[in-house]
Order: sequence, then C-alpha cells, then structure tokens
Amino acid sequence: MTDGLDPAARAAVEAVLEGRVRGAVVEADNLALLEALPDACVDLAYADPPFATGSARRLQSIRLGSGEHRRAGFRGEPTAYEVRSDLAYEDSLPLDEHLAALRLRLEAVHRALAPHGSLYLHVDWRTAHHARLLLDEVFGPDRFLNEIVWAYDYGGRAPDRWPRKHDTILWYAKGEAWVFERDAIDRIPYMAPGLVGPERASRGKLPTDVWWMTIVPPGGRERTGYPTQKPVRLLERIVAASSRPGDLVLDPYAGSGTTGVAAARLGRRWLLADRNPAAVAIARARLAAVAGEGTER
Repeated sequence: MTDGLDPAARAAVEAVLEGRVRGAVVEADNLALLEALPDACVDLAYADPPFATGSARRLQSIRLGSGEHRRAGFRGEPTAYEVRSDLAYEDSLPLDEHLAALRLRLEAVHRALAPHGSLYLHVDWRTAHHARLLLDEVFGPDRFLNEIVWAYDYGGRAPDRWPRKHDTILWYAKGEAWVFERDAIDRIPYMAPGLVGPERASRGKLPTDVWWMTIVPPGGRERTGYPTQKPVRLLERIVAASSRPGDLVLDPYAGSGTTGVAAARLGRRWLLADRNPAAVAIARARLAAVAGEGTER
C-alpha cells in the first residue's frame, strides 16, 4: 500500500482485505484510500459525492421549549429552542475544481473494481450531465448500464418552475460482464394489479429505472442528523442487485455510513471512507449496532 494513509487507517483496510474483519470505516481523504487499494479488489462501489452546491451543507437538530436561542413560532411569537446537534460538510468547490477532483476519484475507483464490478454514482441536477460525460471517458460509453431516477416528494416547491424532486444514479460496469441479481431485488406493487392476475400481483414487479422512495423522514428512527443522509432501503436495493454475499462493497464518500449498514445487513463486506470526524463517528456507531464485533474501528 502507499503512504497516503496513516498507520491506523492502513491497518484497518488491510484487515478488511485479508478477511479478518467484515468491514471498516476509515477517517481519511478518500483519494488516499483509493490509491492504497490493490487493483481489482472491489466488487461494488457506490459513491455519493458533494453536489457542487457552492456552500456548506448543514443540518441542525433542535429541541423546542427551552434554551437560549429564539425562533418564530406559532403566529410569529418567539419560541425558545436549544441546538442538540449541528452537523455540516463543505461543498464549496467551484464546478471546474469539483469535476477535476471527481475525475481523479472515478479513475481510482475504476482501477480498484474487479472485472465483474460496477459503480453507482449518485448525483443531482447540478452535475448529472457532467458526471455522465466523465464516466463515459473513464469507463467507456459502452459500459453505461442505467440512469436511475430516485424520485421523492418532500420539502418546499419552487413557485416559478417544476419542483426538483429527484436525484440521478448512474450505473456503469467495469467490464463486459457484471452482477445483476434479479431475484434478490425487492419487488414493488403493480399499479393495476387487476390486469396481471392474483399470483403476479401478490409477488409484485421488478422496479424499473425510476425508483419512487421516500427520503429519510426528519423525525424517523433511521435519522442520524447528518446532512444528505440516504435511506437504507435505497442502498439495500443497489447492494442486493449488484453484489453477492461476501463481496466487498466500497463507499468513498461514507457520510453517515448507510452503504455499510446495507452491506452488513445483506452479508457483504464493506469499506467506507470519510475525512469528516463527525461523519466517521456516526458511521462507526451505526455499524457497531448492526454488525457488532465485525467492524474494524
């Protein structure tokens, strides 16, 4: 391995690659992690990089009724509140710098993928078209498999345009063959079950490339308080479809660790990286609860 990782991070990665632990959450720059990986060691990669918003992404968790802060409450009357958590990460790179950094990481992911491996890249309207071109250059346009639309219906609505209520997930294969475990994918209800008969209706149908799925509810048990947290169900669908039990799943932008949670639940190994100490702490706590002793800290 290279010298880009500190000894603790390097030891954690080696433990996963050698099969001594099921997974690890590494606090490190993800490029250093990616460059330290051997060729063709990863079966599936999911990457949810910053969206080039041009600002910090922040999420505060508050408790109303007490505290030194004030906000407008019912009928505009001031209400006291206290901040229980305040998590953020920087997303302020100019677009050209953001894309240059992303290219380096996509090239490193491509090298680390096994011949049958694939990448799911999660982006939004700001960079989806740029990311598609980058992936065509790195993986080749013939390795493009799907443009998945994750559609949700939550939050405010712009008064002067159609509300933006979807993200884009670009799926590319490393080689000429890839994993698609059709029978392992969760089924969804038919829109017109009466047209397909009771047996098929009870089984449900395979999802298309448009996935209607809620975000993590603000008050839900799954919520960690981390900005842009993705639902476990979304990652479970990806992991179930494009990897097999025992495979190694990589997430170089770990955030709150959702990819690792999905991988652990489905019997895969996982390797996650994030340079934000708060994100790493959240991810490690979640994985310890799910996988217990099998997680390298």
